[in-house]
Amino acid sequence: MPHYDDDSPRYITVAERQAHAAKKVTELEEQGHTPQPIKAFRTKKIAQSFWGHAWCRHLESYSDYESRLPPGRSYVRNGLVCHLEIRSGCIEAFVSGSELYQITINIDQLSSEKWGDLKKRCSGKIGSLIELLQGKLSDEVMALVTHPEQGLFPDPQEIRLSCDCPDYADLCKHLASVLYGVGIRLDDQPELLFLLRGVDHEELTETDLSDSIQQPLTNERPRIATDDLSNVFGIEIGPIDPLKTSTSVPPPSSKTNRKRDTR
Repeated sequence: MPHYDDDSPRYITVAERQAHAAKKVTELEEQGHTPQPIKAFRTKKIAQSFWGHAWCRHLESYSDYESRLPPGRSYVRNGLVCHLEIRSGCIEAFVSGSELYQITINIDQLSSEKWGDLKKRCSGKIGSLIELLQGKLSDEVMALVTHPEQGLFPDPQEIRLSCDCPDYADLCKHLASVLYGVGIRLDDQPELLFLLRGVDHEELTETDLSDSIQQPLTNERPRIATDDLSNVFGIEIGPIDPLKTSTSVPPPSSKTNRKRDTR
């Protein structure tokens, strides 16, 4: 289906856009960059994994983004995101339109208070790091990590968007395509969400170990009651008189120490 270009008086087909995007990827490589493009796809869902789908669903919950997201879905599906890199607190990308547009999205890191609270809420509920990254979590943990206010995902006030295209809207289609591209990245590398928010995902599975280490240690060994011993061995065990108990070892008999004369 043809699409109207950003500032061109004619329609440009999807094939032309894709060819233009491929050319821009080559140009980035020639300039010394290492492009990380989002490849074109035809699946109905933008993202396939728990983390990627949760990210996209969170974006679509923003009423301010509602009208601007559909063109972004089209861009990312057609492979027009030529480069997308996620770092701590920052997303950088290039998107192919009538020109190659540069995208910068800054996202606030998760506060230590919110991260500490989330770790406490998840304590004892995540089996392993693999389960965490694969999204194999209980409904309770899923609700905690995806909570719109107390979870891992940023709210609109924590996101600052920048695109050098001529569209003066806060969220242009190029920015929207990159935001959806993040969801696709999380399909293969869910740990990037934790990197983006400035937290260590391994801490969610280390909390229980830390709590157990902090518990006071005791040198007392468990004891078995006398009645229990009597039942186990079928004998009657009476009280032990400490005065009749000796820990000394009798000296060896002189007979046992005398060497036998074999001559």
